[in-house]
Amino acid sequence: QVQLVESGGGLVQAGGSHRLSCAASGSIFGFNAMGWYRQAPGKQRELVAATTRGGSTNYADSVEGRFTISRDNAKNTVSLQMISLKPEDTAVYYCNAEERYFHRNYWGQGTQVTVSS
Repeated sequence: QVQLVESGGGLVQAGGSHRLSCAASGSIFGFNAMGWYRQAPGKQRELVAATTRGGSTNYADSVEGRFTISRDNAKNTVSLQMISLKPEDTAVYYCNAEERYFHRNYWGQGTQVTVSS
């Protein structure tokens, strides 16, 4: 059973930095794309950043230049380094991963990031 476990949520002041981590377990095949999504109150879940197994990345326009996604294929982990945080970054952040070969999609339980002004 594949599980994604996020860690690192919390309360941060505007302008500050924070790091989220996600560990995926339960797959012997590993993962293709891994990424981070977020959902703010009253809004739809949106893609924040994603990375392919080969290391290509893409970012939402709103976080480009402020957030950096990275992954470790051997450990099946993905991280999100966030700097220059803004109150509008406040959301529940979800880790997402697509299992190799079977292309099944998995979600973490979410972790709250609150940016205070």
